[in-house]
Amino acid sequence: MAYRRIRLLAAALSAVALASTACSGGAGDDKNIALRMTVWTTDKNQLALFDSIATEYRTAHPEVTSVKFDVVPGDTSAYSAALTTQLSGGNPPDLAWILERDAPDFVQSGALTNLKPTLDSAAGYDAGELVPSATKLWTKDDGLYAYPFSTSPFGMFYNKNLLTQAGITETPDQLLASGRWTWDAAKRIATQVAAKDTGKAGLVIREFEYKQWVLLASVWRGFGADAWGPDGKTCGFTSPEMTSAMTFLHQAIFTDKALPGPGTTADFFAGESGLTIAQISRAGLLKAKPFEWGIVPLPAGPKAAAQVIGQAGIGVPVKGKHAKAAADFLAFFTNPANSAKLGQYFPPARDSLLNAATLAKANPLFSQEQLQNVVVNGIKTGAVLPSHTGSARIASLVQSALDPMWKPDANVPAALAGVCQAIDPALSR
Repeated sequence: MAYRRIRLLAAALSAVALASTACSGGAGDDKNIALRMTVWTTDKNQLALFDSIATEYRTAHPEVTSVKFDVVPGDTSAYSAALTTQLSGGNPPDLAWILERDAPDFVQSGALTNLKPTLDSAAGYDAGELVPSATKLWTKDDGLYAYPFSTSPFGMFYNKNLLTQAGITETPDQLLASGRWTWDAAKRIATQVAAKDTGKAGLVIREFEYKQWVLLASVWRGFGADAWGPDGKTCGFTSPEMTSAMTFLHQAIFTDKALPGPGTTADFFAGESGLTIAQISRAGLLKAKPFEWGIVPLPAGPKAAAQVIGQAGIGVPVKGKHAKAAADFLAFFTNPANSAKLGQYFPPARDSLLNAATLAKANPLFSQEQLQNVVVNGIKTGAVLPSHTGSARIASLVQSALDPMWKPDANVPAALAGVCQAIDPALSR
C-alpha cells in the first residue's frame, strides 16, 4: 500500500508540475465559482466553523456560489493516498489540507501555487507576523506554498485521579515547576500507575501503535536525536543520542512496563491510561470527562527540553480550476479575525495571537499557564515532526526495519543499524 501511494504521489506531482507552466490558475475565476477543499478532520464542530467562515466570505463574493469542505476519512496514509489520487486524476481540489510529512514532496515539486503575492496584498492580512518556525516547512526560496494552518504542539496529558489512585505524590505540574520534569520522572510515574492495582496503562504515545514511528520524535528530541541530519542525507538512527533514546524507550516498554507492549491498546481520553503524549488539538476529547486532568510540555531529556510540533498546511494546487479564487478565499479563511476563531481547534501561526491571554478566549478548557507552557512556547521553540521527500517510501522502510526492536530480547543497536542500512539509499537521492 505504501509503495502504491509513493507511485501515485510521484505521478500526481509530476503531472501537476508539468501542468503548472501552462495553467494560469485563473480559468473560470470570473463567476459561478464552486470551490472544494479536501480536509482530514471529521469533527462536526470544526466543520461547522469552516462553513460559517465560508458563508461570510460568499456574502462579500457572490461570484463564489459554494465552498465545499470535502472530508476524506481514514488515517494519515489513507488521506494522503486519496489526495494524490485526486491530483493525478481529473478531479483536483481547489484547496488541500496537506500533512507535514508530505510537505517536502508538494513544495519541491512545484505542485502548489505560491501564496505570498496574494497574502501580501490582502487588506489587513499582515503576512509578516507569521511565525518563521511555523512557515519554514512550506517555504521555498522567497515563496510560501501552503499556509501553516494547524500548528499543534505535542504535550503530556495526565489523569490526576489515576495518579492519585496509584500513590503518586507529585504531579507533572509540580515536577515542572521545580525543574524536575524529565523523561526519567515521566517513566517512574507511568511505571507506578501500571504496576499498581489500577487496571490501567501507564504512558501511551497516542496513535503510535508500533507503526507510526515518526511520533517517537516526541521522545528522541529530548535526547538530542533525530531521524536524519539537517541536510536530509545522513541517517540519524545509529547516532549515540538515538541509541540512548531508543534504549530508554525499549526498557520503558519491556522492563519497566511503563508503556503498553505491542498488540495492547489503551486510550487516555477514555480513562485507560495515566499519561499520554498527544497534540494539543486533542483536548476537545476531554469535554465532560469524568476525571480531572492536566497537561504539561514534553519532559526534558539528557540533552534538551525539546518540544515537537505536528503541522498541516493548506495549499492551492496549480492544477485546480480556480486557483486565483482559491488563494483569495484562503487569505480570508486565515486572516487575523478568522485565525482567532480557528484557534480553539488549530493553534495559530500568527505572532499577535500567540499569547496566553488571546488563546484563552477561544480555549476555555485550558488555563493561561497551560497555554503559555504548552502552546505558545511549543510553537515558538519547537520543531516540526520529521519530513522528507519520498516520505511514504522512507516511512515504510523505517517501519519494517524497526520491527525487530519491538521484542523483549531485541538488540537495539543492531535494529537501529538495520534502519540506516534500509534508508541510506533513499536519503542520498
